[in-house]
Formats: sequence, C-alpha cells, structure tokens
Amino acid sequence: MPHLVLLYTPQIEEALDWGELCHQLADTMRAQRDEQAKAVFPTGGIRVLALPVRHFAVADGGAAGVAANRHGAHSGDYAFVYAQLRMGRGRSTAVHHQVGQALRAVLETFFAPLQQTRPVGVTLQIDEGQEVYDAKLSNLHPLFH
Repeated sequence: MPHLVLLYTPQIEEALDWGELCHQLADTMRAQRDEQAKAVFPTGGIRVLALPVRHFAVADGGAAGVAANRHGAHSGDYAFVYAQLRMGRGRSTAVHHQVGQALRAVLETFFAPLQQTRPVGVTLQIDEGQEVYDAKLSNLHPLFH
C-alpha cells in the first residue's frame, strides 16, 4: 500500500501517454512528506495502475455534448477517468488533503489539453480503512532499505 488505480474509458487511450501519467503520479506520491518531514508512503509499496474499462455508461451518453457542439470530431460517449488511491490507516487529515491536492494538480495538468477538445470527467478519491484481510507477497520493500 498505497495503490492508485486509474480506470478510464477506452476512447481516450490513444490520445494520452498513460505510462507517463503513472510515473508522474508515482513520483508525486513518493515526494509527499508528513508533518514530521517523513515520507508519507513507503517507496516499495507505491503502485500506480491505469486500465481501460471494457463496458461503461457516462451521463447521457453524449447527447448534451453533441447538442452543445462539444464533441467536435469525436463521437460516442463522454470520456471518464476514475482515480482511486487506497492507503492504510494512520495518516492525518492534513496529510490526506495534501496528498489529494498534489495528485489533483498532476491530473489537472495532464488532462487539461484533452479537456480543451472533448468532454472528460476526472474523479479522484482517496480511501483508507480497516482491512478485513490483507496479504502481501512482495520482495520489493527490501530494495529500499
């Protein structure tokens, strides 16, 4: 943990460098510090994944965008990105807000050019909670000690 998963509608896959976005988000997570200037997230636990979804429905399917002439050359449904950061418990509300603002800034900058050409919704959520089961099979953490 932490794991940041991005799910996105497939019509924007070719328009963006998803690998670059994943690296930018991971770098941003790695740079976060808490109130004692300690890393918020362990480097070996940071995971950022971006996956296109196979089936989706967004809002009215594009009708309002077509009526407002916002689709341009694009046809079909609106584009959407759902980014969910899941982290373990124990961080302060201030750290949650700081991390959220930092990730939001990356997403805003990354998607701004695309949002100039088509309707794209982007949602970022951060969740933390008590796990009912948590198993880790990893040999990554020792690499960073």
